[in-house]
Amino acid sequence: MNITKMKIFYVIVFFILYIQNSNSIDFNYLSAFNFGDSNSDTGDLVAGLGIRLDLPYGQNSFKTSSQRFCDGRLLIDFLMDAMDMPFLNPYLDSLGLPNFKKGCNFAAAGSTILPANPTSVSPFSFDLQISQFIRFKTRSLELLSKTGRRYEKYLPPLDYYSKGLYMIDIGQNDIAGAFYSKSLDQVLASIPSILETFELGLKRLYEEGGRNFWIHNSGPLGCLAQNIAKFGTDPTKLDEFGCVSSHNQAAKLFNLQLHALSNKFQAQFPDSNVTYVDIFSIKSNLIANYSRFGFENPLMACCGVGGAPLNYDSRITCGQTKVIDGISVTAKACNDSSEYINWDGIHYTEAANHFVSSQILTGKYSDPPFPDQMPFFLSLKF
Repeated sequence: MNITKMKIFYVIVFFILYIQNSNSIDFNYLSAFNFGDSNSDTGDLVAGLGIRLDLPYGQNSFKTSSQRFCDGRLLIDFLMDAMDMPFLNPYLDSLGLPNFKKGCNFAAAGSTILPANPTSVSPFSFDLQISQFIRFKTRSLELLSKTGRRYEKYLPPLDYYSKGLYMIDIGQNDIAGAFYSKSLDQVLASIPSILETFELGLKRLYEEGGRNFWIHNSGPLGCLAQNIAKFGTDPTKLDEFGCVSSHNQAAKLFNLQLHALSNKFQAQFPDSNVTYVDIFSIKSNLIANYSRFGFENPLMACCGVGGAPLNYDSRITCGQTKVIDGISVTAKACNDSSEYINWDGIHYTEAANHFVSSQILTGKYSDPPFPDQMPFFLSLKF
């Protein structure tokens, strides 16, 4: 047995023993309702705006376009697996006989916490997503009450709302988008008003019976190729890892205040269960120590044009063919996306999402934490 195989063998043995001797945390929710942006959009924006999202999106796992802004599974897909629940169907996709018994996904790519404006990528802001949820709940209960058992297999009954998990991953578009028209100081000053809107949304969900909340903070926005290409042309604006310092500074302040809001909400509504998840630390650790975790490219996009260092051009998106500077170019996917953290300059690869989910499920990055417990075993990437 060579050294590499021996390492793999001992790691597998360690994790088997670890799982056998640890008590699993209870992830036994009856349903899940998700709100957010492209980090967790399983098809809402594509269906809602009637846009196309073809291969190479979805090329891994699904082998066809899955309407996700990724080469395969998203973080939410891995988390649903962890709870032994089916992938969430998007609210706006009516085709394929969607089953909403175990929950629904209202997240839409490009969405923001603040209300959308005429230039927004997505009209489905956090407040609108919550309104969609309320309509979903009201209409579902109406159908269940009027049609007997006809829809029991497809729609959640009343207790599924109070005993369900409300997952929220939104805010990065508010921060990243603000830099196109505001200075760093102005962006930082806008964060309290953004979070006031977020808090109002949380209260609306609570009033509708939501009690279990799982809130993700924002990742290191300055490490996305899109933001580096636009705002990182001056090397003095970059940190030691090549990320845009201002964007990460804004994300950190947003997260600090979001964490405080989460604790405040828990204290204000003691019958709720609020879990704050530090996505920023997980992703920052991945980028800083990418090679140790089996990746070869921390910042460069797998699917794009231009080559190193970023392989990103804002004029063309992944999978497109366009004439740029008089030359026809195609934004193609790399040979092995599992070597990359970044998929298309904006979103993470399936391999990176897999890593992030495995770290979340250790419980170390949550408040309140659930240390020394592991809900399920994610196969490690070697």
